[in-house]
Amino acid sequence: MGEIGSREVGPREVGLRERKKQRMYQTVSDVAIGLFLEKGFDAVSVAEVAAAAEISKPTLFRYFPAKEDLVLHRFADHETEAARVVAERAEGQSPLDALRLHFLDGLERCDPVTGLNDQEPVLAFHRLLYGTPSLVARLYGYVERSEEALAYALGGDLAARLAAAQIVAVQRVLALENWRRIAAGEGVEEVRADAVAAAGLAFEQVGAGLKRFA
Repeated sequence: MGEIGSREVGPREVGLRERKKQRMYQTVSDVAIGLFLEKGFDAVSVAEVAAAAEISKPTLFRYFPAKEDLVLHRFADHETEAARVVAERAEGQSPLDALRLHFLDGLERCDPVTGLNDQEPVLAFHRLLYGTPSLVARLYGYVERSEEALAYALGGDLAARLAAAQIVAVQRVLALENWRRIAAGEGVEEVRADAVAAAGLAFEQVGAGLKRFA
């Protein structure tokens, strides 16, 4: 029997609480990014973000331990994306082939994470991200966690960790190359064919050295 005054919390309530929490993350992050784009990352204080989001500064820090996390929250869903692709791949499909097809699908959809997207809000976000040294530095933590999750999905041993590091690096370099060309003024359709060819070549080269995962 539970303590007096306690009650069981059902799955529905837990789900509602989690959705409310995720909405808070999204709302505060959106408010912060809007301010950073308008005034510059270093020109906006955490207190200003909290005030604009109508929450207290301590509450903001409970959700976002560092100011940079207000921006990098947009990468939260992608942090374990490669690991999920491997875990959910079709029967008989190799991990590397699943990741290659997933990246190519992202290019087809102009997923911003592939760098192949010329919408102004996406370009503005990338300019903010790559133009702010503290955000670039914080981004390495995201990369490390992506590698760790993928390594676990690949088996968790040394070979899996080495493979994960190479695969994550390939995806990052491909995306950066696409973004740099788009940021320089080229359109998506001008870059697309080269982006697809580069992805194919990159995964082929990685696969040549990662026979276990290809």
